[in-house]
Amino acid sequence: MKQMHTVADMHKRILTIVAGVMIGAALTLLAGRLSLVWSLFPNRDLDRATSYYASVLKLVHENYVDGKKADADQLTHAALQGMVASLDPHSEFLTAADYDDLENEMDGDFGGIGVEIDIVKGKVVVIAPIAGTPGARAGIMHGDQIVSVDGQPFDQPTMDKVVARLRGKLKTKVKVGLFRPSTQKNFDVTITREAIKMDSVRSVRLLPGGIGYLQLTEFSDNTADEFDKALDKLLHDGATSLIIDLRDNPGGLLDAAVAVANPFFKKDELIVYTQGRGPDDRDEYRAEGDGDPLTLPMAVLVNAGSASAAEIVTGALKDTHRAVIVGERSFGKGSVQSIFKLKNGEGLRLTTAHYYTPSGVAIHEHGVSPQVEVVLSADEDEKIRLQDERDDITDPKEFADRFGFAPIEDRQLQAAIDVLRGVQAFAANSASDVPAK
Repeated sequence: MKQMHTVADMHKRILTIVAGVMIGAALTLLAGRLSLVWSLFPNRDLDRATSYYASVLKLVHENYVDGKKADADQLTHAALQGMVASLDPHSEFLTAADYDDLENEMDGDFGGIGVEIDIVKGKVVVIAPIAGTPGARAGIMHGDQIVSVDGQPFDQPTMDKVVARLRGKLKTKVKVGLFRPSTQKNFDVTITREAIKMDSVRSVRLLPGGIGYLQLTEFSDNTADEFDKALDKLLHDGATSLIIDLRDNPGGLLDAAVAVANPFFKKDELIVYTQGRGPDDRDEYRAEGDGDPLTLPMAVLVNAGSASAAEIVTGALKDTHRAVIVGERSFGKGSVQSIFKLKNGEGLRLTTAHYYTPSGVAIHEHGVSPQVEVVLSADEDEKIRLQDERDDITDPKEFADRFGFAPIEDRQLQAAIDVLRGVQAFAANSASDVPAK
């Protein structure tokens, strides 16, 4: 998350919901005082706009037929909501109840279904189901569109509205209406909410040829420690190259992303930076490790479900030529949302910056493109996701009996293995060509 002034470590907010936390000066919400407050700033255009708004507010308040609907505070709140929502899908004016929910979510556990979402052209799109959660077990897939919750469709959906309706008390049921573009079908799934907690590092193993493999499912508070332990284990077991699988990883904490990239960078080397509106609105995140960086052939697996913090790691490793990227173009979520606390317990979530790779390549709405492109069909994606989640079932017949299909080849993983074998073979040949002294 973007490093800003914080309250109760609010900078540890999940990136796909809020990528930065900031407390701004208290802003008045009363229409009668807007002109007074904003006139303190030497901006004539803003003064004119404020005066124009105040004149329209006065006309509506004094002349609209329904006096209750023309309440000044109610009209101002509606204007603020519309103004901020017009900017982008991630910016939003937060009522006191919404802001309170946001703080509670940051501070404690919550019941959810386990999917990461984004608003794309007014539609609620699933970035990725989180492995081992109710949403993944219910068969929700990347690209599915959530069209309703408990039978109620979304009217101009915002991130907070969607999250609020999907979340709820633990062990309660929620009916999610979905549309799957790949089949052009609508369907419902009923899901029991659970506390969404899981290991973020999975499937740590040594593949033939000394290739270490690990899968990162998210970037959370524990990811850095889990990653370091997994990396140490693989190196101890004899790994001479590494595959980091970030497919369907929806992201998470910026701190965790920087920590995962850290072992491969020299101290003070740039990993990622954010750039806001002004030339001075730049924050850099650099490697902090002492000693020499770890150097070994690496491949990173990504797909369209790889987003946010996953793209930061991928972009940094690709940009600095430390890894070969294999798979499909990543999602492209690289914006920073800052939270401003307003008067009366309300708040404002506002996009204030974008993320960039060390050389200045924008992540937001572009994603990270692979150097070795291997595109899987939706059917392959779903089968491989299930195979990865149920790696405890090693007998192919048992797997087929339980899930209705025999395990298939993971073509993206095989491509990454082939890349690393090629790099290893090239290194071996180059070493043998050096004349003895």
